[in-house]
Amino acid sequence: MIRTMIQHAKKHPGLIPLFFFFTLGVTGAALYLIRLARGPHIILWDKKTNPEPWNKLDPTYQYKFVAVKTDYKSLKKDRPDF
Repeated sequence: MIRTMIQHAKKHPGLIPLFFFFTLGVTGAALYLIRLARGPHIILWDKKTNPEPWNKLDPTYQYKFVAVKTDYKSLKKDRPDF
């Protein structure tokens, strides 16, 4: 398949940006799926030993990928300890 792409790129140089951005998109999607599979520390694959891992998090733990307006350092703990 790669050999065919190279042959087409030699015949039609206008396809080179298309192949580049296609490869970039597939690589980015694969890396994002790997990131989701590894996940933040909240998600656990083993539900038997710790069925509710979110109860053990500190309220100042920034679990979002991007927090636009939330300052996690100034949050107060408003739930009881378990």
